[in-house]
Amino acid sequence: MPDLMKGKRGLIMGVANERSIAWGIARAMAAEGADLAFTYQGDAFGKRVAPLVKSIGAEIMIDCDVMDPEKMDATFAELARRWGRLDFVVHAIAFSDRAELTGRFIDTSLDNFCNSMSISCYSLIDVARRARALMTDGGTVLTMTYQGSNRVTPYYNVMGVAKAALESTVLYLANDLGPEGIRVNAISPGPMKTLAGAAIGGARKTFKHTELNTPLRANATLEAVGGTAVYLASEYGACTTGEIVRVDGGFHVLGMPQTENL
Repeated sequence: MPDLMKGKRGLIMGVANERSIAWGIARAMAAEGADLAFTYQGDAFGKRVAPLVKSIGAEIMIDCDVMDPEKMDATFAELARRWGRLDFVVHAIAFSDRAELTGRFIDTSLDNFCNSMSISCYSLIDVARRARALMTDGGTVLTMTYQGSNRVTPYYNVMGVAKAALESTVLYLANDLGPEGIRVNAISPGPMKTLAGAAIGGARKTFKHTELNTPLRANATLEAVGGTAVYLASEYGACTTGEIVRVDGGFHVLGMPQTENL
């Protein structure tokens, strides 16, 4: 079904390289006819993102740090100037000190706890607050989570707590913004080979374990996550809000590994 997103304009936040989940979503949105704008943080990421943006014919790239209120204001002011409205935002932003994604959760430092929560969770509130002003005909806010929010995952540590807070935030934002026709949802893929995922201790073992044990015997792909995002942001998702949509091959239904892997 081509052109599901034709005429819609959206902001993609969090593309780091061609393996980013945000890039998988951007490709799917563009393939369905959406006009896209991108944020990046700093020149190093800007140089990586620019060729990707060009490859799909997008023109808007904005340097934005979600922890810098002035840059956040400037980002949405630029979108207001260029487009005048916004139909969807993809928030694929999270961060924790890599050194604290290898040891025990109990050793989490206060500074990293606060920083992780601010960047990974509070930034969604900040983005949604600014985006709603441009969603004059309703819209969609999407964010990314992971099952480490509700099940202990080795080395995920403080990111699990931040994702749990993020998922709760999705519910409260969905309720706040629903009367304005704005839907808020999260997508929860299984482990994926991304730059962010590689920072977590034991990432390769986790990826292999889930691949061997999911009901589908497969991990999520960028295409599958992108397609889910298109559904949620298109008119087919008109009555879906406050959801955590799992795209994990069914791993979340398991109580233990498959018998051949016990």
